[in-house]
Amino acid sequence: MALWCNEFLPASVGEYAFELALCAHLESADDVIVSRQLGGAVVDADRRVLDVVIVEPGRTFDDRARLSEATIPRRILESPIGAGTFRDWRRALGDGIAAEKAIERAINIGVLEVDHDRGRELVRLVDRYPKDWFDRIIAIENKPYLDEPGALYEQLQFDVSLGLADSVVLVTESYVTRAHRNRFPDEIGIWRFDPEEVSIEVITEASELATDGPGIEIANRQTGRTEIDIVDTTSKQHARRHLAERAYGKGWRTYRLPPCGQVDPDRGPFPGGPYCSHFDRLIRQERDCGPRCPGFEPAAPPPVDLAGLRARCSPWIRNPPDRRSHQSSLERFTSSQ
Repeated sequence: MALWCNEFLPASVGEYAFELALCAHLESADDVIVSRQLGGAVVDADRRVLDVVIVEPGRTFDDRARLSEATIPRRILESPIGAGTFRDWRRALGDGIAAEKAIERAINIGVLEVDHDRGRELVRLVDRYPKDWFDRIIAIENKPYLDEPGALYEQLQFDVSLGLADSVVLVTESYVTRAHRNRFPDEIGIWRFDPEEVSIEVITEASELATDGPGIEIANRQTGRTEIDIVDTTSKQHARRHLAERAYGKGWRTYRLPPCGQVDPDRGPFPGGPYCSHFDRLIRQERDCGPRCPGFEPAAPPPVDLAGLRARCSPWIRNPPDRRSHQSSLERFTSSQ
């Protein structure tokens, strides 16, 4: 099947479909990494989930892309393990299941190589980690319809106060009035996205946030009282790197195509999407598709190479060459239980 990055068709969208269509447009419009549904807090990961994240490549992006197609474990990047001398991983990370899983994962995705010395398991990075591989991070909150804002102000204020992203943008399909603008923090940008015309109108430019200093993570809001956590600069920088890493490894095509004959990934607002011909819209498999659906036709999922589509439409590199000089493998990595 022929799939092209800029083949967009009109769509009738809900919030889920709006998010997918926006991601497809952002990816096709610029040379950036786009991901969605990523943790946007530092102290407590459950406090905030970012709808969409844009990572703009930095000057050493290509070096990062050649390391691995996947997210490099945070424990590895925050450890003293480097690309020079082999180190005992237990001394570097400590004992424990979490450390062991991080090592195994890093070996599996090709960023660590293994050696042995008198019964000790030694590891090192296959190459130096490029700390400036990403430039700016843009956090996007999707709200197609502003007539039901819910906790929108609180979510945007959380992002602005923390300053994890360089800028925060609200994207909507609604007509934006002055009354709408007055409800939101002054620092956020506002974009109007038309999924039928596949265009973005910038209503308000976003302010640059102070990412190189400490931040305030809002923990709990009550009437007349707000509980906060102070996030120090180092913790925030580590969290920014992890957010960029998660975005690089995850992308936005995290959906599965349902096993139904009504699914047609050649239709819809972007190629390769979970488009249902019966309902004439994008669907979420776990919620919309199955034997209880009146249009369900059991069939094998359409053969769409989502990773290949991502590689063609973005700077993400699929399966970069193995750079290990030692024949490292999970079979050679034998942990002591």
